[in-house]
Amino acid sequence: MSSVLDQQRSAPPVGAPRPAPPRRRTRLLALPEARWALAALVLFLLALPLYLLGAPAWLWGPLFAATYVTGGWEPGWEGLKALKDKTLDVDLLMVVAALGAAAIGQVLDGALLIVIFATSGALEAVATARTADSVRGLLDLAPTTATRLLPDGTEETVDTEHLAVGDTILVRPGERVGADGQVLDGASDVDQATITGEPLPVAKQAGDEVFAGTVNGTGALRVRVDRDPSDSVIARIVTMVEEASKTKAPTQLFIEKIEQRYSIGMVLATLAVFAVPLAFGDTLDSALLRAMTFMIVASPCAVVLSTMPPLLSSIANAGRRGVLVKSAVVMERLGQIDTVALDKTGTLTEGTPRVTDIRPLPGSALDEDEVLALAASAEHPSEHPLARAVVAAARERGRPLSDVEGFTSTPGQGVTATVDGHAVTIGAPARLLDGAAHEPHREVVAELEGAGRTAVVVLHDGVPVGVLGVADRLRPDAAATVAALTRLTGRIPVLLTGDNERAAKHLAAEVGITEVRAGLLPQDKVAAVKEWEAQGRRVLVVGDGVNDAPALAAAHSGIAMGKAGSDLALETADAVVVRDELATVPSVVQLSRTARRMVIQNLVIAGVFIAVLVAWDLIGTLPLPLGVAGHEGSTVIVGLNGLRLLREAAWPHLAKDTA
Repeated sequence: MSSVLDQQRSAPPVGAPRPAPPRRRTRLLALPEARWALAALVLFLLALPLYLLGAPAWLWGPLFAATYVTGGWEPGWEGLKALKDKTLDVDLLMVVAALGAAAIGQVLDGALLIVIFATSGALEAVATARTADSVRGLLDLAPTTATRLLPDGTEETVDTEHLAVGDTILVRPGERVGADGQVLDGASDVDQATITGEPLPVAKQAGDEVFAGTVNGTGALRVRVDRDPSDSVIARIVTMVEEASKTKAPTQLFIEKIEQRYSIGMVLATLAVFAVPLAFGDTLDSALLRAMTFMIVASPCAVVLSTMPPLLSSIANAGRRGVLVKSAVVMERLGQIDTVALDKTGTLTEGTPRVTDIRPLPGSALDEDEVLALAASAEHPSEHPLARAVVAAARERGRPLSDVEGFTSTPGQGVTATVDGHAVTIGAPARLLDGAAHEPHREVVAELEGAGRTAVVVLHDGVPVGVLGVADRLRPDAAATVAALTRLTGRIPVLLTGDNERAAKHLAAEVGITEVRAGLLPQDKVAAVKEWEAQGRRVLVVGDGVNDAPALAAAHSGIAMGKAGSDLALETADAVVVRDELATVPSVVQLSRTARRMVIQNLVIAGVFIAVLVAWDLIGTLPLPLGVAGHEGSTVIVGLNGLRLLREAAWPHLAKDTA
């Protein structure tokens, strides 16, 4: 059987870019809501200039009518179905208000209202479809086939879904692990960042656990399957994301929380305004005109616009700053958070290992540049992330690399090569610094590891000459961001990471975080979020990897870092930091709070206008043109007030101010 493990098949190097899995993305126009909304918008834009320029009604009339039909039939139908269940929603009310406006000649107002609601429904449908796409796409991380080893030593290729607990599979270099299990034989470095978030591949040997979907390095592994494929970590991540998306409390904008009472009240009031005058001898035309005027002035157009312009303006402002907020609902929710949980790798850090320390050892007669050049020359043929970090550091310092001979790499241990006629070995301290004679050298290693670095020892002809410290570099704005979030929420953010506790605590200390939860798998992060939310907190999770996706979905709000973020994290999150600037996170939270305050201002303005106009119509006789003018005036005022958030000055620079 050992001969099987020694086989080396052609495979992509550990660090080389791997082909991306096929995208499972729903096309925008594949959604009926998007098609109807687009049709309504196009028809409205065709009719608008004709109407404003005074063209004959037979030109713009059919276009507006088609706008009502294409944009209003679906919310109208849904509203009628809701009526069957004895509920009255605002969508049906909007359709009725639009038809009422058209009935008394305000065709443009009604058409605009229809387009707004059709577009809103289409955006919601797109967001729902994209989230479903991302969950299905996660299954592409796990391979569909695996190499199963039979008792007689032969191999067979089987679908991973047919693997059973106790089977033995062979994972060749560059392949994805087919199932969760335990290594029986072999050694390799496995990239398991998708599961744990660790920035560097992890050395695996007999007895270690591996996860389905993680990428094997340069060695071959024989793995015993310990979990059914349907119960693998990847499968459980899919389940957690789906469950979190379903059980997350339905979110509504502020005005929607009172839509039932408002809708029922407005319908009853309109009927009363029509029926009571008739009962006292008023003419049908007069009663109908008064009722339709009431419906216009009491319709929630200004109330709807009280909410949307501030939120949409803040979304546009955030978009200019590189933050994609996916909906108005999300923008409203971001301002409600009072607890922040931050991922480590790729969020607080850049996600790429770099050489941070170069320590020549006593008696080596080499300086920092010489130790680095020696190590980089030996590591140059390797594709390991640590090797790339060493080579990159040498090039940044302008150090030339020597030609090497006899390069060999041992997974989990290091590399050996001949550089300028001398044997150079680079590897883990535990293997290369064995014995009492190396005690002073181990002190240097302990110092680096205590500072959260990964220590790499360099031997020259068997003699230790230097130690390199490698770490994932902290983002320049990380500390300022943590301080700004602390000031906003009144609580210091918490660090949630799959990385080891020592490295996590050291980084947390650098940025001012006091609570650290390390070594977490995806389900552990979800458990932490649910624990806080059970205490009544509203949690914002900021992360970037597949392992963060369930927590992003379960949290009150989730923000994904966009540069290196996984597709699942980007689709599951409520907002995405496209430019990868961490400092924008507290800024968008503050912008959301400003937008929420402006929504309340607008609702007060709209409420005052509606109250005055309704009272006028009920107590006296409100002329229809004046009622329309008052209604439209309130709409314009709240709309312009909300648009103030489009200004450059509306974007807060909290992290920069803190720094």
